[in-house]
Amino acid sequence: MSDISTTLSVQAIKALNPKGGDTFASVLLIRRLAERPTKTGNPFLAVELGDRTGTFNVNCFSDNPAFEFFKGLKEGAVVRIEAKVDYYQSRFSPKLLRAEEISAEQLAGSPLLANLVETAPEDADALWTEFQAHIAAITHAELRATVQAVFDEIGEQFRHAPAALAMHHAYRHGLLEHTVHMARVGRALAPLYPEVDADLALAGILVHDTGKVIEYQGTLATSRSRKGILQGHVVLGYQLVRKAGLKAKLNPDLLERLEHIVLSHQGELEWGAAVIAATPEAVFVAKIDDLDAKMGMVQRLLRQAGENDEFSDKHLGLNAQLLLKKPVK
Repeated sequence: MSDISTTLSVQAIKALNPKGGDTFASVLLIRRLAERPTKTGNPFLAVELGDRTGTFNVNCFSDNPAFEFFKGLKEGAVVRIEAKVDYYQSRFSPKLLRAEEISAEQLAGSPLLANLVETAPEDADALWTEFQAHIAAITHAELRATVQAVFDEIGEQFRHAPAALAMHHAYRHGLLEHTVHMARVGRALAPLYPEVDADLALAGILVHDTGKVIEYQGTLATSRSRKGILQGHVVLGYQLVRKAGLKAKLNPDLLERLEHIVLSHQGELEWGAAVIAATPEAVFVAKIDDLDAKMGMVQRLLRQAGENDEFSDKHLGLNAQLLLKKPVK
């Protein structure tokens, strides 16, 4: 049985000689695992491995012994790999030398388990305390009661949930972090737009992504639940908000407007919105959501950058490589 105590983090691995050739060992979580065809039709596995400091991808072709090994595993499995630093088209792409699954028994009591799970960089307890203050800041009594009723039902799940599978704030406490950041932005910008009802906008921000506590499942690795696949977080969030609004006796006009914020916050139909934003508050929330999602991508890329990296890999959410070096002043 291999020693799992002498391993490198992803961040430490990416700081190794960028010219390649160094060998390393690491205990990592399988974040994503997908079988795809090559241009010639042969299968290969695209495997995303990571820990709390970052991720990288390896491709296992069908003639590689690692192909059958990884094919027998699932997302959320923990593996120890030995590999050699290599780059392909300027992207970190190590060559696997050896891989084995690490059992729960081997991980029990090991600090490596906590190191595998990425968490929000801000303190989760402080974020939750601030979140409660944002609820209290809603001056309209029935709106405030509606929001409070939602989190009386899902608060514990909401505190720990990620905000996405991959694109933004895709880590433990990420949904809480994303929502608090949006509340900060919304309350700062609301005075600039008197056409926007500040109470309704803040309420919409706080509940806009609540369906994600039902859409996502898993502890080490996150996947979509049955309801998440069949209904999606927009509809699931709408259901939570409607139930809470009726319980709080929120008037029909305000309830419909709050529901509309949830249904439209994704911004575009092709991005998952049920409808296009059609009230001042819905437009306001959708744009703040997009801003914080994009900046969340930027912040994570900067946190996970290697010391020698100038640009990130192309990020699908940003549709660009991010310049990682700070401005020269």
